[in-house]
Amino acid sequence: MEKITNLRSMGGYQNDQGQTVKAGLLYRSGQLFELTAKQQQYLANDLGIKRIVDMRSADERADYSDTLWPGVTYVVQDILKDATTNNASLGQMITEKGNVHENMLATYTQLALSDSAQKGYHQFLQDLLQVAEPTIFHCFAGKDRTGVAAALILKLLGVSDQDILADYLQTNAARKTANAQILADLKQQGFADQQLKAIGTALMVDGDYLTHYFQVINTKFGSFANYVQQGLKLSEAEVARFRQLYLD
Repeated sequence: MEKITNLRSMGGYQNDQGQTVKAGLLYRSGQLFELTAKQQQYLANDLGIKRIVDMRSADERADYSDTLWPGVTYVVQDILKDATTNNASLGQMITEKGNVHENMLATYTQLALSDSAQKGYHQFLQDLLQVAEPTIFHCFAGKDRTGVAAALILKLLGVSDQDILADYLQTNAARKTANAQILADLKQQGFADQQLKAIGTALMVDGDYLTHYFQVINTKFGSFANYVQQGLKLSEAEVARFRQLYLD
């Protein structure tokens, strides 16, 4: 079976109490567009996915709709819907000008502070609290909106910052083939080498981005715990329940 781009389990990480993130419940990936029959069967039958959470924009969903199957719940959380800066979609990467690194830092500021991001991640976590069932969450590349979602989950579960960053950076290896294909297609369309270089950089994750995200949170809210309560609107009881559901 051809691999699903950037698909991996969130299970297996240990936290500071020696507990382990449960396997078989939480998966992250890139978009689930035009899955083959075998890929669909793998998600539906082998992994038993019951819920898909799509964090992409309306345009992305319209142009590259997810492959769905009977019995799966499809949920939309448009994380950057009202953000003033969004360089997380391929279309934006292609059209955006300026310094890629600075543009991506601006996007991660929006992932921390925009209303749609805070509300979207709040609802995402609330849904996970309601029913602990095999869930896959994704955006376009599975790196920014998804990367932050994964970092939030692991942080809430008490996983170390080192492991959170390592999970985040796995995207660069996981997307190597897909990114090469995107750049090859754009080259055929006549994109200049300088444009391709910038887009290639934008298709990668950088530890600076996630570090910046948490720095913005600390500056705005004082601590991650305050952000959870004030930004994500999760109570201490809900965090405790989340840990109960997703830790062994």
